Amino acid sequence: MKLLILIFSFIFSNQLLAQSIINGKVTDEKGMPIAGANVYLAGTYDGSTTDEMGTFSFKTNKSGSQNLIVSYMSFETFTMLGDVSFMKNLKVKLREDVNTLDAVVLSAGTFSAGDNSKVNVLKPLDVVTTASALGDFVGALQTLPGTTTVAEDGRLFVRGGDAEETQIFIDGIRVFTPYSPTTNNTPTRGRYSPFLFDGITFSTGGYSAEYGQALSSVLLLNTIDEPDQEKIDIAIMSLGGGIGNTQKWDKSSLSFNVSYINLAPYNAVFPNRNNWIKPFETVSGETVFRKKTSKGLFKLYGAFDATNFELTQEDINYENGVHFKLNNKNLYLNSSYEGELNDTWTIFGGLSFTNGNNDLNIIDSAIENVENSMHAKLKFRNRISNRFKLYFGAEYFTTNFKENYSDDALIDAKYGYDDNIVAVFSEADIFISKNLAFKTGLRGEYSSLFNDFSMAPRMSLAYKVSGKSQLSLAYGNFYQNPSSAILKFNQDLKAQNTSHYIVNYQYNGDRKLFRAEGYYKKYNNLVKYDTEFADFNSNYNNNGYGFAKGIDFFYRDSKTIKNVDYWVSYSLLDTKRDYKNYTMEAQPNFANTHNVSVVGKYWINDWRSQVGFSYALASGRTFTNPNEAGFLNNKTKAYNSLSVNWAYLISPQKILYASVNNVLGFKNINGYQYANTPDVNGNFNRRALLPAADQFFFVGFFWTISEDKKSNQLDKL
Repeated sequence: MKLLILIFSFIFSNQLLAQSIINGKVTDEKGMPIAGANVYLAGTYDGSTTDEMGTFSFKTNKSGSQNLIVSYMSFETFTMLGDVSFMKNLKVKLREDVNTLDAVVLSAGTFSAGDNSKVNVLKPLDVVTTASALGDFVGALQTLPGTTTVAEDGRLFVRGGDAEETQIFIDGIRVFTPYSPTTNNTPTRGRYSPFLFDGITFSTGGYSAEYGQALSSVLLLNTIDEPDQEKIDIAIMSLGGGIGNTQKWDKSSLSFNVSYINLAPYNAVFPNRNNWIKPFETVSGETVFRKKTSKGLFKLYGAFDATNFELTQEDINYENGVHFKLNNKNLYLNSSYEGELNDTWTIFGGLSFTNGNNDLNIIDSAIENVENSMHAKLKFRNRISNRFKLYFGAEYFTTNFKENYSDDALIDAKYGYDDNIVAVFSEADIFISKNLAFKTGLRGEYSSLFNDFSMAPRMSLAYKVSGKSQLSLAYGNFYQNPSSAILKFNQDLKAQNTSHYIVNYQYNGDRKLFRAEGYYKKYNNLVKYDTEFADFNSNYNNNGYGFAKGIDFFYRDSKTIKNVDYWVSYSLLDTKRDYKNYTMEAQPNFANTHNVSVVGKYWINDWRSQVGFSYALASGRTFTNPNEAGFLNNKTKAYNSLSVNWAYLISPQKILYASVNNVLGFKNINGYQYANTPDVNGNFNRRALLPAADQFFFVGFFWTISEDKKSNQLDKL
């Protein structure tokens, strides 16, 4: 018996001797103790938590080399591989996790919308419920600071840049013809339905090295990754109708919509200043197919539209007006794949193709042009660590443009060009801490048309001033080839260039968002010519230049007033250019010095309705008065427009929607047209360029049929 006791005592004492004590202290990078951190040996139950002083101590029977893990919320997990016998009096410093929701965001020059954004300026719903937008995502973006009110055009003019300087991408791939065709003094619209997109990023400058061929800004549209359910959407509108359907399977889904618009009935009820021979008519359709793979997502997006109209417009130099006829067909295809290669590497690849056909008749001129364009991109991302992410890739743009022109003097004149651009880019996101991060990148482009290679550095930095505010800086160099309107006549040119400098302050919290952003842009190598319009006999060069500087303010509040959501934008712009046929440096005729936009929405529960308004105020734009000395020597009166809308929820899936643009009937003037020759007194007569209609009325009925019997086309009303 004594022998057994002796044996057990020997074994027990050996086990006690085999136990090791692991202890130490856990602090943050500033040396402040962290209480409640988990400390343990990987693959065992041996461990403890830190006390108020950050200290820990526990025993283990393990010996030799082991993994010690220290983890705590909002901090990066600490791992130490070493011999247990040396794990005494440890001093562990945890680094802040840069991926937390309150971490700094690289956002200078960028407005994002979407559930996955840390900085929501506009939600996808805002696109279709902003009174002045009429369901057009471009119209909704025109309520943001940095944009310029050019009411007769409808495209995005950003920070002193021409509309051609803003490029649009769908799922990261370029859209070459993003706007529907139109005629003079009538605003265009974006071709694509906002209902297929769940994310919008509008960069007003200083954007990523991934994107090129844009001097002023980029608009990134992301299609829905995964629809939540099967449904049918029906729209009956004062302008036409549409139907959409979404089908969903285990690992794939398909969405499509078709619409038909015809302004003939509307023009019969509300005549306008144009003499329509064949009112505007368009048939369009879109589809998105999505397929999940084991490690990624494949998307195929397609859009087609066919538009035609014919009219006669008033012109001071033509007694019978100017005859204009157009037939347009446009096809856009976009495919993309994004997936994981392993735990740290991801891949993205995409391809787009655009075919645009225009058949125009203007007075006695007949113009036919065809544009075929393609964009291919391959991008990799390597998450080296939480604090360092590397992106790099390559892309290829190609455009083939051909035009046939005929009039009384020319028979079947042919113009056109072929342009091929190869680009490579590399970029790194570096997080010094949760409060400090920067992005640096470089983009190189080679144009076969000009046999020229350009290098464009990009950089941005963000510092979190407090828990809800941050300060950001951005710099970028950007290149863009001249437009088809120039290149079809002359290819002996080079890429136009601009540099952006941006400083941004942002507060985001308590359902309130405030942004203030100052910027400076310098333009070089802008295209100039010596005729009234770009023509085959014009003399072209790259001697143009210019600048744009200003400050933008944005404030959004959905908390202060119950059931009210509103935002206010203000932009101050100082810009001058010497380009195109300008005789001197001057403020371009598309630029406003002051732009103000106020948007408000109010949900009335007893009425089951959302009512809203959009107000726009813009200072006058320049024009040349030939009766006075100088170039672009006068300005129009200020632009004013108040639009209202009402969405009534008939039932959870039926909505009646109505809106009126410029409800107060402000008599806005877009500019003036002067006679080509003076009268007997030596004065040049003029006429005001007025909108086709002072007001626009819209009524629509939207019906959704879905599995949950709750969702609708204006979801979340």
